[in-house]
Amino acid sequence: MKIAKTTATAAALSALILLAGCAGNPETMETDAAPAAAASATPEHSEDEMVDTESEESDADAAATTAGAYLDYTDGAIESTAGPKALFFHATWCPNCRQLDEELVAEGAPDGLTIFKVDYDERTDLRQKYGVTLQTTIVFVDDDGNEISSTVLYEDPSVASLVAAMP
Repeated sequence: MKIAKTTATAAALSALILLAGCAGNPETMETDAAPAAAASATPEHSEDEMVDTESEESDADAAATTAGAYLDYTDGAIESTAGPKALFFHATWCPNCRQLDEELVAEGAPDGLTIFKVDYDERTDLRQKYGVTLQTTIVFVDDDGNEISSTVLYEDPSVASLVAAMP
């Protein structure tokens, strides 16, 4: 009688497990846990493969830093940006400024150069600091914001002229 009670309890427990979806296929005796474990297992990599992956990521980062950037100027941008930098004194009402702006947006900044678009009318402090008296002026600066050189691209507001003026 005790064996029959244990068998009935085991059958009831099996039925509950089956209804709860916790059991596998009773015909093949596979459980759902094995496929789930296999699906969640991460592939094994050797240390060399891991290093190669990190190397590829750093190569991608290096490529991203060599691409040019064209950004709106904000205070502190010069000091927080690595590499060659230039300030483009731009006025929305100036057709030559708009021409250079459109070309920079379409083609991007020259490789390795970050160009900051400075509002000619609003940033009189920067105009005074760098001696800018005409819109379309490009001022190349070092990491501390000191002027390296400057040029006015009013006559030829193009990326090609900007590249030719680079120090």
